[in-house]
Amino acid sequence: MRIGNMKWPLYHVLVGALAIIMIYPVIWLIMSSFKESSVIFTTSGSLIPDPWIWTNYKTGWLGVAGQTFMSFIYNSFEIVVISTIGAVLSSAFVAFGFARLQFFGRSIWFGIMMVTLMLPHDVVLVPQYILFSKLGWIGTIAPITVPQFFGIPFFIFLMVQFIRSIPRELDEAATIDGTGKFGLFFKIILPLIVPALATAAIFSFYWRWEDLMGPLLYLNKPSAYTVSLGLKMFLDSESVSNWGAMFAMSVVSLVPVIAVFFIFQKYIVEGISTSGLK
Repeated sequence: MRIGNMKWPLYHVLVGALAIIMIYPVIWLIMSSFKESSVIFTTSGSLIPDPWIWTNYKTGWLGVAGQTFMSFIYNSFEIVVISTIGAVLSSAFVAFGFARLQFFGRSIWFGIMMVTLMLPHDVVLVPQYILFSKLGWIGTIAPITVPQFFGIPFFIFLMVQFIRSIPRELDEAATIDGTGKFGLFFKIILPLIVPALATAAIFSFYWRWEDLMGPLLYLNKPSAYTVSLGLKMFLDSESVSNWGAMFAMSVVSLVPVIAVFFIFQKYIVEGISTSGLK
């Protein structure tokens, strides 16, 4: 009997065991959010809280450094929305140019863009910080959001593959009707690459929401901190860290991520699978 046969009991047992292993860290996080900080990391403690400490969520929501956790969530959403709009739109424009327009050195520029995918982000941290410091952007969200308006290589590659799968006969028909390049992009290409746009938007949301390095480098006021920095502030190397409150707010911070995934998961699958057909 083949392993792929869904009726094979051992197959279900193995898949179920792997699922439990994968989801166990999330279960541990949720259970730990209801425990006293002093017993979370004890080896003798059980997975189930005893007693259940519901005040961890109240304490965590009140925040730290005079800022409520709602303030951190608002700041994160502000950065996420601006960055996502910039990343998706700019990447779509660049992808359209690479996929449909003819210009000198197109293959060379596309190759250079692809090489940047292999460039470690840590390599450009110092030059970027110096540049943004000279521009006077330190302490604002500009260093985190503005670069997103110049295209993201991964999104560009994703959309280029998607656009290349669209028949060029549509372009020719639109051109015969008098549609210019911008009209071709907005009226023909853009509506047909919605799955790729949605996939890029979801990935951008995830990356910006969980980003720690960017806010840590460029934001210097607690009132501007994001969720990732807010969670870090619950830990104090010089006194007692409030692990219970931090885990409670970690669970809260997972809610938008999980909601976005379940609402738009079909776009993720469709966008990646369609772009990968090439």
